[in-house]
Amino acid sequence: MDYVSALVPPVVMAVFFTALVRVIVKTQGGAAKAKEDAAVDAAIARAQSSGSAASGGTASTDA
Repeated sequence: MDYVSALVPPVVMAVFFTALVRVIVKTQGGAAKAKEDAAVDAAIARAQSSGSAASGGTASTDA
């Protein structure tokens, strides 16, 4: 029975790790994704507009 006690912890960890990965993958996207993307786009636009205002209004053409 020593082999059972030796194999149980790795099997339990593998099951929990698989469940964790499934939860992470399932929570990516969904209803909140559009809102999060919009918030990031707004923050990038603010940073770019404040950066172009600070540089004298010359916008960079690097994309």
